[in-house]
Amino acid sequence: MAKFIGAVVVNTETCKGCNLCVVACPTTVLALSGEANSKGYNFSHMANSAACVGCSACANVCPDACITVYRVKLP
Repeated sequence: MAKFIGAVVVNTETCKGCNLCVVACPTTVLALSGEANSKGYNFSHMANSAACVGCSACANVCPDACITVYRVKLP
């Protein structure tokens, strides 16, 4: 079975910090940032990037479509 690594890109300006993606992540990759965006929300970011498998659970639950997930197949 092929192994994948993933990368999560969050649009920090549209993220409202609802925390749904953090809870949905099965490998605890995401966390809310200590910084705030221009609207005053603490946005989501990759806190543990090495654990990302690219499952897209975070993007599926995001109500504002702020998350894009990229997957790379390892040789």
